Amino acid sequence: METRWYSRRNTCTGLNHPKLKTPLPAAPGYAPTELLMCLVKSKQRVADHGEVFTPAWMVEAMLDLVKGETERIDSRFLESACGDGNFLVQVLRRKLAAVELKYGQSDFERRHYALLGLMCLYGIELLPDNIADCRANLLAIFAEYLNLDPTGDLYRAAFYVLSQNLVHGDALTMRTHDALAITFAEWGYLGKGKFQRRDFRFDSLTQSAAYSAEGSLFAHLGKHEIFTPARTYLPMTVSELAAVSQEVNP
Repeated sequence: METRWYSRRNTCTGLNHPKLKTPLPAAPGYAPTELLMCLVKSKQRVADHGEVFTPAWMVEAMLDLVKGETERIDSRFLESACGDGNFLVQVLRRKLAAVELKYGQSDFERRHYALLGLMCLYGIELLPDNIADCRANLLAIFAEYLNLDPTGDLYRAAFYVLSQNLVHGDALTMRTHDALAITFAEWGYLGKGKFQRRDFRFDSLTQSAAYSAEGSLFAHLGKHEIFTPARTYLPMTVSELAAVSQEVNP
């Protein structure tokens, strides 16, 4: 199955922000001042990092542009400046709705495909409090959907997946906060409760367009011939994923 990644550039959505030539319209039901208060944590963070969050109504409108993919359980989304997860949270909600529609009659399949949906969400975030909030927000939605106990294997497996998929780092330098090359885990569901993991370096994945461009020396090659995983793991069950979660620092 072909892997397709959907990513969004970090866009400034603040009202009257100096980088905007034309102020954005206010969201329905919000006055401009109220909306701006919802989009920033502090003026200092805006000045230091350009941190301005995308409003919920705009998130939904943007996701509707790729509506079919947001409702496909195994489509992969990468948010390169994920903040506290306002985009990824809504993609997860749509994926879980698709899981319920397709697998709601089987608790086993429902749980495993819900985890697959979570496995297909990726993020990079520069600020440590945001990445912690993003992981917590996605985990809370996942746990609420399946009514999970925090001590249970599926909850701990989801915790581990989010620790791997949501990276504290810089998408521009493609490095983690501790200066390592960003690596993402590609997860696949093999069926019968088994998941496959392969790791790929982010800087290699970003070369995909250059290699496949018309006229490129490598245009005739399949992506599997160019991109090889940095590491491939043996298939793992939810219990095995939960076991390795103990190695992750909170």
